[in-house]
Amino acid sequence: MHGLPAAQAVSDGAGRSAAGRNGPRLLVAGSRRFRIGIASLAGTLALWWLLTSLTGLIGPHRFPAPAEFWAAFVQIAVDGYAGGTLLTQAWHSTRLVIMGFLVAIATGVPLGLVMGISHRAEALLNPAFLLVRPIPPLAWIPLAIVWLGLGDAAKILVIWFAAFVPSVINTWTGVRSVDRTLIEAARVHGASELRLLREVVIPGSLPMMFTGLRLSLQASWTTLVAAELVGAFFGLGRVLDAAYRDINPPMIAVAMLAVGVLGALTTRLVAVAERRLTPWRS
Repeated sequence: MHGLPAAQAVSDGAGRSAAGRNGPRLLVAGSRRFRIGIASLAGTLALWWLLTSLTGLIGPHRFPAPAEFWAAFVQIAVDGYAGGTLLTQAWHSTRLVIMGFLVAIATGVPLGLVMGISHRAEALLNPAFLLVRPIPPLAWIPLAIVWLGLGDAAKILVIWFAAFVPSVINTWTGVRSVDRTLIEAARVHGASELRLLREVVIPGSLPMMFTGLRLSLQASWTTLVAAELVGAFFGLGRVLDAAYRDINPPMIAVAMLAVGVLGALTTRLVAVAERRLTPWRS
C-alpha cells in the first residue's frame, strides 16, 4: 500500500520528464512546418503574379491576375454580389453545411455502431445500405426539389446524404477494427454491454469515426456548392453561378477560395475535437 504513492510519483516524474524532452521538439517541428507553409504560400502567390501580371502567359479571360482578384474581393465584401455580401453568402453556405453535417452524424454514426456491433443488424440493414450507397449525392437534387422545393431544406437533404454514407462506413469499420481481445477481457471482468460500448468499443473506434467525419465534411462542401448552383437564392454556389453567367473569372476565383478557406477551417475544428476526444493519440 505504501509503495503505490512512490510508484505513482516515479511514473509521474517520468511522464513529466518525457514531456519536458518532447516539448521543445514539438515546438521546433511546429515552427518548421509553419515556415514551410508560409514559404509554400508565398511561392504560389509569386508564381500566380508571374504567370498572370508579369508575363501574361495566362490571360485574364482564363484566370484573373492578383489585382483583378483583389478588386472582385473588395466588390463582394463591400458592395455585395448575387444578392449579398461575401459574409452573408459565406454564412448561408456554412449554416447549411453544418446543419446537414450534424444530421448526418446523428443518423450515420449510430447506424454504423449498430451494424458494427450486431451481425444481425448488419444482415438486416446492409442490403438496403448497399443499394443506396452507390447513388451519387447530386442525383438526389431533382428528387429533393420535388419533395421540398427550392428552399434550404432540399439542400440540407442532399448534404445529409453526401455526409451520411462516409460516416456509416467509417464508423462500422472502426467498430470492427477494435481488438477482440479487449472486448473479451472486458466481458470476462463483468462489463455490461452498455459499459463495454462506452469504455471499449466507442473509444477504440473513434479514430476511424473521425476519419469518416472529415470525409463527410468534405463531401458536404462539395455537394453544397453543386446544390446551390441549382435554384439557390443565396450562398457561395449562387455566387459561382452568377459569376459564370456574367463571365466574371475574378469573382469565380473569389468564391472558390472562400469555399476552400471555409472547408479548411471547419475541417480544422473537427481535428481539434479529435485531439481532445482521443488524447492518447496526440
